Formats: sequence, structure tokens, C-alpha cells
Amino acid sequence: MNQDYVFLSEYPVGALPNLLILADGMGGHNAGDYASRYTVETIVESIRNSKEHAPIPIIKRAIQCANQAVLAKAQTDIDLEGMGTTVVVATVLGNELCVANVGDSRLYLSGDSLEQITKDHSYVQEMVRRGEISPEAARVHPDRNIITRAIGGGKGIAIDFFEVELRAGDQILMCSDGLTDMLEDWEIFEIINKGRDLSATLGELVDVANQHGGNDNITVIMTEAFGSEVAKC
Repeated sequence: MNQDYVFLSEYPVGALPNLLILADGMGGHNAGDYASRYTVETIVESIRNSKEHAPIPIIKRAIQCANQAVLAKAQTDIDLEGMGTTVVVATVLGNELCVANVGDSRLYLSGDSLEQITKDHSYVQEMVRRGEISPEAARVHPDRNIITRAIGGGKGIAIDFFEVELRAGDQILMCSDGLTDMLEDWEIFEIINKGRDLSATLGELVDVANQHGGNDNITVIMTEAFGSEVAKC
């Protein structure tokens, strides 16, 4: 069962000139699959109908609406009880990238190096930030998949926002933890740095992650910061 869900548009959605969304659902039965899809669909609809003009208020309200919708839906069906999802939302406005995230799905910027823009909302990454364990220990920690924030996790949802200046040659990569649990950042950058078209790069990222174990759904979106090509796998 694939509990990941994505939305891509290189054309305007509401007041946003383009839109990239990735969600990784969780929950028993079909709940994770439903949570990720329902969240993405609710965010897109909210953005389309928003009367705001600035990206952060638009995206913030859309994620809040999705959180409320998931919580409400979970109360109507016992099979959906406890469902939740991570989400990463991004839009490019000229030379600026605006990103929002909840959970441990990630957005990277690849240029001269690979930089993780989002911060994981997970138990082990909170420990890393407090200096209690090393990043290397976090990768093999038995609780590494416990997330501390999720859509559907509670009425008050804390959303992180990031604004990044883009440079010529930058590439944007969004992914679920199915990729990052299997590949370290240097391995991801090594594959991206081969300089092939995006589809070939995505194919190798997923193939290598599967070769390393492929323990979860693997979803990856890539786009060139100032290009017209967008790809997903």
C-alpha cells in the first residue's frame, strides 16, 4: 500500500505561481493512504480559494484547514481513527523558495552541496538538536520513525516556514522518509551530481534506496529552480 501522495503544478494555483506538495500518511487499514490524499486535496482547494496574496498566510491557512479536516474525518469512521500525515509544501516566486513542513518528510536544495532546508519533527532529531545523540546514532535509533508533529495529530498544529534565495543551477528535491531512511545525504548528492535529466536521477535514487532495503514507500519530487522541468517518482 502506497501511503505517499503528491501534487505538482508548474502553473498558478490561486495566488501562488506554482505548487509542490508531498505527504506521507500513517495509520492502520487504509487510514494513512486516505490521510495523505485528503490532506493534499484540502490544501490545494484552500489555496485555490484563498483571498490572501502573500504565500506564507496562504499556505499556513491551507495546512490548518487540512489539519482540521483530517481530525474531523477521523471521528466519522473507526477505520480512520488516529490517522495522520506529514506534509511539505513549496512554491517558487522568482528567485525565492517558500517552504512549509510538518513531520519528517524533507525538502533539500542541491547546488554546490546538498542542504536540508526543512527540519524533521521527529523524536530522534529533537534529541540530535539537543545534543543528546549524534546524527549517526539517529540513523539507526529504534525510535527514529516516531514523529512529533503531524497533520491530524491535534487541534493546534505548529508549522515551520522557510524562505530561501535560489541561485542559478539549484535543484529542489522533496522526498518522503522512504528515501532518507535508506540513503545518506552524501549518497543522494552523489546521484544528483551526475548531471543527468531529472527522470534518470529520480529513477536511480529510488532504485538505490530499494537496493538498500526499501523498507517504506519511496516518493521523490525534483525540479530545477529556474527551469521548466518537474519530475516525480
